[in-house]
Order: sequence, then C-alpha cells, then structure tokens
Amino acid sequence: ARITPTPLGEGKSTVTVGLVQALTAHLNINSFACLRQPSQGPTFGVKGGAAGGGYAQVIPMEEFNLHLTGDIHAITAANNLLAAAIDARILHENTQSDKSLYNRLVPVVNGVRGFSAIQLARLRRLGINKTDPETLTEEEISKFARLDIDPATITWQRVVDTNDRFLRRITVGQANTEKGFVRQAQFDIAVASEIMAILALTTSLQDMKERLGKMVVANDHKGEPVTAEDLGVTGALAVLMKDAIKPTLMQTLEGTPVFVHAGPFANIAHGNSSVLADKIALKLVGEKGFVVTEAGFGADIGMEKFFNIKCRASGLVPSVVVLVATVRALKMHGGGPSVTAGAPLKKEYTEENLQLVADGCCNLQKQIQITQLFGVPVVVALNVFKTDSPAEVDLVCKIAKESGAFDAVPCNHWSDGGRGAVKLAQAVEKAANQKNSFKYLYSLELPIVEKIRIIAQKVYGARDIELSPVAQSQVDRYTRQGFGNLPICMAKTHLSLSHQPERKGVPTGFILPISDVRASIGAGFIYPLVGTMSTMPGLPTRPCFYDIDLDPITEQVKGLF
Repeated sequence: ARITPTPLGEGKSTVTVGLVQALTAHLNINSFACLRQPSQGPTFGVKGGAAGGGYAQVIPMEEFNLHLTGDIHAITAANNLLAAAIDARILHENTQSDKSLYNRLVPVVNGVRGFSAIQLARLRRLGINKTDPETLTEEEISKFARLDIDPATITWQRVVDTNDRFLRRITVGQANTEKGFVRQAQFDIAVASEIMAILALTTSLQDMKERLGKMVVANDHKGEPVTAEDLGVTGALAVLMKDAIKPTLMQTLEGTPVFVHAGPFANIAHGNSSVLADKIALKLVGEKGFVVTEAGFGADIGMEKFFNIKCRASGLVPSVVVLVATVRALKMHGGGPSVTAGAPLKKEYTEENLQLVADGCCNLQKQIQITQLFGVPVVVALNVFKTDSPAEVDLVCKIAKESGAFDAVPCNHWSDGGRGAVKLAQAVEKAANQKNSFKYLYSLELPIVEKIRIIAQKVYGARDIELSPVAQSQVDRYTRQGFGNLPICMAKTHLSLSHQPERKGVPTGFILPISDVRASIGAGFIYPLVGTMSTMPGLPTRPCFYDIDLDPITEQVKGLF
C-alpha cells in the first residue's frame, strides 16, 4: 500500500515489481506478484498505466495496459446485459397483462411448455412448489411474472471503461418505442461495477455464480430487494465471466512471475487484486515463498479494505505491509505547492528542502499508525527519485523508524531493477518473521452506522460522521432487508485522509459527510459515498492520449507508461 499520493502516483506497482524481482532474481526466494489489471480510464486519462516502470515493470507492458485477455470487456458486457434486462423488464410489465406476460416468459416450444431452471428456482423462493406451468393459479402467475420494480430505487448502472464525465447523469428511454418510460440514470467506470468486485473476491466458479445471482439491482414497490436471479440472468452473466475468472500469467523484466487479475479502484470500490490470484500464487511459491499483492491508493483506503473486506473473504492473514512513500508526496503534505498532472513540478520538489519533508512526514506517520491498528508489521519503502537528496532520504527513513515502522528502506528499483530493491526484500523477509497479531478493525455485528463511524474516526481521523437523509434511509432499508452484517467499503477520495482532496497532511476535527449508502450484496459489502465522490472520472485538459501513438509499419505502441 502507500501513503496519501499526489495525482501522479508514487510508484506502488513499481515497488511491487521491484520487490519480487529482488526476492526471486537476486535472493533466490520464490515469489509471485499479484497485480490489478489497469482500467483504460487512467491509462488514457491522467495517471497512465499500472505495469510499473523503468527496470521494474511487467512485460509486455502494452498488452498489460490495454485489453490484455479482455476481462474488463467481459465485465462491461455482463454489467450492461443486466442493466438492459432491468429496463426491458419494467417496460414489458408496464405494457402487458399478467396472462400475456406469463405466456411470453413461459412459452410453448415444440408443443411443450416448461419452466427453465432459473425460473423453477424463483418459484421455490416464492414458496410455489409447482413444476407444471399449467397448474399455477392466477395469483401465483401474477406473483411469478411481476417483479414490480420501483424505478426510483434502481441502483444498477451501465458502465464503460472510459473517463467520460458527460455520462455522470443521463436520461434513458427517450425513443418512442419505449412508450414514455423515461428515467434518470448514469454510467459508472467499468471497474466500479459490482461484477468487478465479485471477480476480485470470488473463490470458485460456483461461488461467483452464487454471488452474481445475489446482486441487488433495485427494490420492488413493497420495498423488497430485486436481484439478478429474479431477473433470470444469473446463468448468462456466469457464461460471460467464465474466462475472466482465470488470472493472467505474465512476467517482470527479470523473468519473475506475475498474476494480473481484477482491477477495482480503491477510491470507488475495494481496490485489490483477486483472492484467486493470491491463493494460486501461495500454492505455487511454497511454504517459504512470498506473495506480494497490492492494495490500491493509501493505507487509509486500499489497505483498510484489504484487511476488513478481502481478508474476510479469503481467510488469509498478511505477514507484512510494505508502505510506499516518496519525498515528492511528503513535500506536498508538508505544505508544498499543488502537484498537477501534466504540469512541471515546482522547484520545491526538485531541490532539497528538509523542512518540507519533515513537516510532510506527518502523513507517513499516520499511515504507519493505520497499519498498526491491524497488528501487522510495516516496512516503509521509500521510492527514490533522481531529484531526492541523500539528506532527504535519510530523514524520511529515520522518522519512519522512530514512528513504529519495523524498517524503512530507500529503493532504486526503477533505475536498477531488482538489485535496487534487495535491501527492501531483506527487510520484508525479516519483518515477516515478526510476531503477527492481525485483527479486524470492527465486528460485523455492529450497526452499519457504527462501522462507518469507526473507519472515519480511527482511520481517517474524523471527529464524527454526518449522514444525509438519503443515506440514513438507505441504511434503514438495508438493515431491514437483513444486510446489516456486511463489511463497509467507503467510496472516498484518495488524495486526502479527509473527504476534501485539497486537505493534505493529516486533517483533524472534520465531520465526514455521507451523501448516500449503496449495497453490493453479491460482492458482500455496503458502500457509503463520502461527500461528492463520483463513480465516473473525467478527462483533464491534456489527457495521456495526446502522447499515445502506433507506428503503422512496426505496429509498435508509443507513449504508454
């Protein structure tokens, strides 16, 4: 994981790759990196790809950062099939009688009328223990055929893997063929889809299929949840996802193995690579080997979710946390000028300034404290840039050790490959042998609001939380529907410990506003939206795509990073 980053990122993926190169190629210790597949949103937007960089990267980098084996496209197809099914079902129910609806849902085929397997399952859930379509009463036909979805409660959105701010609020159903069924909707970025979260948390095809069926897409007019299983689409979703469940095997520049699988953002989802990749990698490295898996963004977001959500799903206990920091980010937290993607760095970031570094280490100290909440040893990896002075590097490592880190190591893997991360690898090996008293931050039995409050106060440093009326009503609804015992997945900016991206360092005394609360029942968590958090990023004035090109002769891709 890492400290609160600048918009440029601090090299967490690069450190992950450098560490496994050091462990395996230089220390002869079996290791596997488990990385997320990057979204094309940041690849063509601001941040670029996620293959690492310099001499510590995954190859082939172009395939890694583009379509790879199509997992994100499969998620997009599955997600949007379900979205189409919701609107189509409402239209058909609004324009047909019970009898005609039933006759179309259970048609006569070659003179025979029968329920499909998923329809029989729905009948059983409704308490109708019949298998012959001709024996249902009028009341049972109505109950079976009508989902009675309340359009105002639809939470399932369409997705696309592009940063497109103009899809944040749209209107669907404007064609005459939709008979006046018009509603406000939105697109999310594809990696924010619950199906992506399910892919990252599932343990088998059977488990994935069950999770897909449990996804709640809306409520009916009685306030009861409507699921993908109710819409009859579970099997089709599983078919679209059958290959995506398999991790993709790649390698680093030094030939060490990497699993690339799943890619949820940590600010709007749970931000971790897959449980399946971790488990397969653990099996392959053996008892004394290491699996280095990444948790997106800062320890306040990706790592907190790794422990409270992913570890609960996998049953795995981490041995050590590697916390990535840079002098650049620490200077920003110390009061340095704002860092903007595409703009040259101000001189404060390219010249020695020990005071800025010392002042900014408060954020590093806070992230170390967050790690200690979970009882896992932490090693700070300082990702060294060529503009960092030896005095700045020494100061960061000194403060990190004094603040409770097991060790703090400068890393030069970007320029030197695995050789530049050997000291980090040795520190990780030693830390992994320390006493581990891993624990979750909260009990699942606590009320939803109390779990949110614990994260806000203990992790973010908030004084308290404030729920909007919409958020409170959603909490009440999910509690009433029996979903109150799920873990919490906060949707919050990654650029600050608070909800305000411009507040750097360690903000205190703030009230964390919860604007809405949604549920990913298939994935298995409740996700509150903090402040004005958007689930669809936008493009900046000068996106990365200005620098991306293809040589038509050699077919070589240029400009990806």
